[in-house]
Amino acid sequence: MEKSTKEIDFVAKTVGDGLLKLEDRSDSEQILVRTEVDKIWTRWWQSFLRGAVLPSDRNAPVFRCVDLFCGAGGLALGTSLAVRSQNNQAFFERIVDTDANALEVFSRNLNTGSYINAGVSSLVDYSVRRRKGSASFTYVPEIVDEDFALSTGADLLIAGPPCQGHSNLNNHTRGNDPRNDLLICAVATAVALNVKAAVFENVKTIKAQKSGVRQIACDLLRLSGYIIYERVLKATALGWPQTRERYFLIAIRDDSSKNCIPSFSSFNTQTKMPVLWAIGDLQDNELPGSRFDSAPTPGIDNQRRIDWLFDSDQYDLANSERPDCHREGTTYTSVYGRMHPDRPAPTITTGIGTPGQGRFLHPIKRRLITPHEAARIQGFPDNFVFTDITGCTTRKSLAKWIGDAVPPPLGFEVISWVLIAMGHKVPSPSLLRVIEDENLASRNFGEVLC
Repeated sequence: MEKSTKEIDFVAKTVGDGLLKLEDRSDSEQILVRTEVDKIWTRWWQSFLRGAVLPSDRNAPVFRCVDLFCGAGGLALGTSLAVRSQNNQAFFERIVDTDANALEVFSRNLNTGSYINAGVSSLVDYSVRRRKGSASFTYVPEIVDEDFALSTGADLLIAGPPCQGHSNLNNHTRGNDPRNDLLICAVATAVALNVKAAVFENVKTIKAQKSGVRQIACDLLRLSGYIIYERVLKATALGWPQTRERYFLIAIRDDSSKNCIPSFSSFNTQTKMPVLWAIGDLQDNELPGSRFDSAPTPGIDNQRRIDWLFDSDQYDLANSERPDCHREGTTYTSVYGRMHPDRPAPTITTGIGTPGQGRFLHPIKRRLITPHEAARIQGFPDNFVFTDITGCTTRKSLAKWIGDAVPPPLGFEVISWVLIAMGHKVPSPSLLRVIEDENLASRNFGEVLC
């Protein structure tokens, strides 16, 4: 739908105003976009990816957060941007992960209190019972780790429990994997902390999970006084150059809920950016010896496959060139594939270091994408530092931190919804949001889906 002049002027003002103002480092004039809104969207995010620095939010009011299974901080970075758009600053009072080096990366890049290098299950005591198809806590969950306890409740808890148990790539244990219980553990932690709102992220196939873990989580939150929403969000629906889809379970404590979550997209773009929008300026920036800015060296057979794709001007590897196990009958046709320069990238995973794990070959260079390029596709800016306390990072760690992350643009979108539902001003100033009328508070924000 074409936007009015008033709406375009509003977006132009809010993108370049307040705490979210950025130096323009984009080359958006070279990109074909459909509307002025798209042009503003591409300028802001491309400048952000290329390392344009956000102004200090040091004097802004604090929005207190907790992050479980935090990894390197993808969802947290999106949260921080959304909170900034409301003229507040996100302070992550507690972050939790079993990866000590990921905690170091997180704390180097985001405003952090203390971190807990432990499994989330060791932090909280809870018990669940099921009667007549409904789940409830046997008693109120309780925090048992003194280092994790908070003196007062937090504003927001975010959590991305390991999702491999629900993934379509996990054919052997999907739906019957002990990691699936970690979602319930995260829910119990949110209830124990009495947070005002919580967001739990996972793969979209969790909705079909056989043991009903998603429904159990919804039951537990409802009976604990939370209003529940479910959304599956596609990165391409935001115009982002990646085909990633994620499931979000959103819980707003009843006394903190002022509105339903919005049913509109903040970005509201009509243009799906191609992968080169994110990484085109990096194609000749390989740095030998840098694990972050160089591609892994493929073996002889994989180099032959890469050369075949480019020599044949193809993007899918022919069966005759595949290993026997990836020939006729495989359901993963993108394996050993080359990215299309004029399309969004496929979902970035921890397998970015090998062509046998997905379509991870550069669209115009005879190589795999670099970790730097993968980070850009995920939404991490150039000034996000992927080094641990030693200053040295392995390729395996980079692949894990980048591939497992929730893309910050998805986090920004979902947390923006949460802030609106909690009654924060809409927008003030809001990054990339288009309003369709002046009376947004009275709009129909959509229905409860869970």
